Amino acid sequence: MKYLCLIYASEKAAADRPQAENEKIFGEYFAFSDAVKAAGKLVGGEPLEPTHTATTVRVRNGKMVTTDGPFAETKEQLGGYYLLDCKDLDEALAWAAKIPDARFGSIEVRPLMVIPGM
Repeated sequence: MKYLCLIYASEKAAADRPQAENEKIFGEYFAFSDAVKAAGKLVGGEPLEPTHTATTVRVRNGKMVTTDGPFAETKEQLGGYYLLDCKDLDEALAWAAKIPDARFGSIEVRPLMVIPGM
């Protein structure tokens, strides 16, 4: 079963941390990525650019409307993801708990929907 681990953390907190601490956390991410890949669980994953680079798209009355940035103001922002192939939710949660930002923010774990014939 495939699970998407969405990484939410405060962009402001990361910007306010000393550079050396951020470099240490990046190192932890590299180590986590290596571990989950070595375990054969990694399907994909990428960090995201900051929220100020985002554009939100909506279609209303047949017309596209775009808004700079994310839709909602939040204390934590979506910063990246890992797509894992795990035997069950418990295994996915165990891996998600090892994602470095689980200590500072939150990791949302969601199964991918299986659509027969697709």
